[in-house]
Amino acid sequence: MKIIDGKSWPLGRLANYAAKESLKGEEIVVVNCEQIIITGNKKNIKEKFEERRRRIGSGQKGPKYPRTIERIVKRAIRGMLPNHRKGRGKEAYKRIKCYKGVPEEYHESQKIINKKQNKTKFVQLKDL
Repeated sequence: MKIIDGKSWPLGRLANYAAKESLKGEEIVVVNCEQIIITGNKKNIKEKFEERRRRIGSGQKGPKYPRTIERIVKRAIRGMLPNHRKGRGKEAYKRIKCYKGVPEEYHESQKIINKKQNKTKFVQLKDL
C-alpha cells in the first residue's frame, strides 16, 4: 500500500503517479486532498471549474463533474487510467482511495511527499 500526502503536489502529476502505481497492482491512498494544487492563474482556473459545474445535463445525461475535493482528485486519476469501465482499468480504479485530511489509521504510516516547491502561480483545491 502506498500512501501519498497531497500537500503541494500538482494535480496532474499526482494523478499520473497514482494511476501508474494502481495499474501495477498497488493499493493507493491519497490523503490531504484539499492541499493539492493546480498551477495557473487563479481566476481562469475558478472560471473553468464553475463553467464545468454549470454544464451538467438533466436527468441521467452527463457529463457529471464532482463537487467534493476527494471526488475531483479521484476523477483526475480516473482520466489517467486506460478504461475505467472494464478490464484492468476498472480493477485499478477500485484500488484508489482519496481522503480530505488524514484519517486515524494513516497518521503514523510512512507517506510519499512532494519535495519540489512550486514557485509559479497556483491555487489549492480547497480554494475552489
